Amino acid sequence: MTANQSAIPPRTRTATPRRFLMCPPRHFDVTYSINPWMHPGKPVDGRLALRQWEGLRALYKELGHTVLEIDPVLGLPDMVFAANGATVIDGKVLGARFRHVERTAEGPAYLEWFQRQGYEELYWPEYINEGEGDYLVVGGRLLAGTGFRTDQRSHFEAQEFFGLPVTSLQLVNPSYYHLDTVLSVLSADEVAYYPKAFSEGSQAVLRAMFPDAIVATDEDAAVFGLNMLSDGRHVLLPTTATGLARQLAGRGFEPIGVDLTELLKAGGSVKCCTLELRD
Repeated sequence: MTANQSAIPPRTRTATPRRFLMCPPRHFDVTYSINPWMHPGKPVDGRLALRQWEGLRALYKELGHTVLEIDPVLGLPDMVFAANGATVIDGKVLGARFRHVERTAEGPAYLEWFQRQGYEELYWPEYINEGEGDYLVVGGRLLAGTGFRTDQRSHFEAQEFFGLPVTSLQLVNPSYYHLDTVLSVLSADEVAYYPKAFSEGSQAVLRAMFPDAIVATDEDAAVFGLNMLSDGRHVLLPTTATGLARQLAGRGFEPIGVDLTELLKAGGSVKCCTLELRD
C-alpha cells in the first residue's frame, strides 16, 4: 500500500441487494488439470467442499441477497464455478464458450438454465469467452481479460451485444488465468487488483482508470484474495487474505472471511462460485 493510498479517507458504504446464481459442488473433484492449481490425484474432500460452499451461500442470504441455484451435471466437476457460465447485464445473457474441452458442456448447460427461467435476450458467442471469469462490470464499462482463456475477439462481441464500452486487459501470469483472480470490483468506481498479473500496458491503463485502487500484495494474490465479491459495503474474501482485509477496512468496507480451501484446489474461490444476475 502506498502512502497516497493510506491517506485516502474511508467512504460511507451502503450495501445493495444482489441476485446471484450458484451451483452446488455435488460432483466437484479434480480429475484433470487445466490450470496450475489443479493436481489430479491430490485428495479432494467432496463433503467439505459442499459444506464450505453452503457457508458462502448462507452468508449471501444473511446479507440480504437472493441466491438461485442451477443443478450440477454429472461429469462437469468445475460447474460449481458459476461465474464462468455467462455474463448478465440488464437482463441480457452472453453465453460462455470454454477453451478447454473438459468444460465445453458447461456453456450450453448454463444457457439452457437461462432459457428455462424466461430470459429472452440470449447470445451464443462465436469466440471463446469464460463469462465473468474474464468480464467484470464497473460503472458503465466492462473490464475484459485475455491472454489465457478468453479470446480478445470476444471483447468486440460483448461490446456489440451489451452496448457498453469494453477495456481489454492482458493477463501474463498463468497462475492467474482469469481476470477475476487478480481484479475485483468494489463499487461503481473502485477496484482492487494485482499489478504483476498484467502486461505493462494494461498496468498503465489500470493506473489511469483507477489511481486510488487497492493494490494487492504477492501474498494476498497467492491465496486468491482478489477472487472476492463486494455488495458495496460487505466484501466476502478468503480468510487468509489478511492484508487485503485490512486495506478494505481502511476504506470503510466490512471484510468477511470465507473458507473455500477445497475449491481452491481447482483454482476457484468466492467470486468464481458466484454469477451476478443483473436483471
